[in-house]
Amino acid sequence: MTAPPEVTRKKPVPVLFFDHTARLGGGEIALYHLLLYLDRERFQPLAVLGEEGPLAEKLQERGVETQVVALAGAVGNTRKDSLGAGSLLRIREMAAILGYCWRLSRLMKTRGIRLVHTNSLKSDIIGGVAGRLAGVPVVWHVRDRIESDYLPGVVVAAFRSLSRIIPNFIVANSAATLATLRPPGHRLDAAVESEDALVQGSCAVVHDGVIPRDLVEKRSSEILIGLVGRITRWKGQHVFLQAAALVRSQFPRARFQIIGSALFGEEVYEKEIRALTASLGLEDCVEFLGFRSDVRELIGELDVLVHASITGEPFGQVIIEAMAEAKPVVATRGGGVPEIVQDGVTGMLVPMGDVSAMAEAICEMLADPERAAQMGVAGRERVLRRFTVEVTARRLEFVFEKILSRNGDRPAVTTEREQEAVAS
Repeated sequence: MTAPPEVTRKKPVPVLFFDHTARLGGGEIALYHLLLYLDRERFQPLAVLGEEGPLAEKLQERGVETQVVALAGAVGNTRKDSLGAGSLLRIREMAAILGYCWRLSRLMKTRGIRLVHTNSLKSDIIGGVAGRLAGVPVVWHVRDRIESDYLPGVVVAAFRSLSRIIPNFIVANSAATLATLRPPGHRLDAAVESEDALVQGSCAVVHDGVIPRDLVEKRSSEILIGLVGRITRWKGQHVFLQAAALVRSQFPRARFQIIGSALFGEEVYEKEIRALTASLGLEDCVEFLGFRSDVRELIGELDVLVHASITGEPFGQVIIEAMAEAKPVVATRGGGVPEIVQDGVTGMLVPMGDVSAMAEAICEMLADPERAAQMGVAGRERVLRRFTVEVTARRLEFVFEKILSRNGDRPAVTTEREQEAVAS
């Protein structure tokens, strides 16, 4: 009788996951999902947040150890797109940041942390410096394009320089995001099909994922085309509305939904697009649904999901959410979007800001619902294969293992097969 595989029991590696905020933005939702799916037999997560908030509550509810180490409000509340030389160099804020880094480094040493994962631009700097002070390998998880069309120029220059000094390893949410950091000697390949090609030098692309659910049959008989996202100019709601006017001339029964709200400082743009809706004669067929917590359900009722950003997206979370619901997608070709959407297979890609091309693509889908449905099915299959939270977690664990191995450290290994995987 064959003996069962030898089982080796080691304590899981303590990993600190740091985010400066507890508000539920895209990056924080991605972190929440990652921590739920992380292999606790290999890695023991400690989430450290710079403030109290929904993320802390949700993590604690799901049994993830979470500590709040309060960060000064002036530091934590500064928006990334409002940063400039003045905000970077305020002496009082710099002193507060350095003191915070020291406290965080002491926590790392006290808890025996062996790896630090940082989850936002601010936490990359703060958590990265703290990790360096503690002598712990630092992994930057970069979720923003480091480019002047997305961030102030002074931040772009500073962040690119620091990316060569602070982190031991950089994980980006897309090859497009990684390319904006301009890492030396890295092959910027958008199609990472296996872990064998995942880690290149000190960089890796790990796409975000969704938690798939069973498909629900569309209840409404209306033709619904929707755009999901924060109301802000670069998300292109004005382009969507202009395209909607052209689509309606061919499909009078079509209705359009704008799902999302404006944040502080963006109310002027919302007024502009509401006025545009009226001037285009679309008030009877365009709905502004505002912020919604049931976005997946709303996407499930759409016939087509439109992504209209006029600046390249770092990734495109809402696109994979729509594809997971088997919805065909019309999306602008920029940033990380072409890494998700296979043009003509899972959706259609159009040039950024091109109203006519967007309207034409939507009309093609509405005119051929069978082909649109096939695109939706292909999109769901692609998501299930490459863009689930489980895939994201396994790939990030693989990166962690490689970093620890380089330092002569080893995560917990439970079977001979897993031992061989780590050894290879």
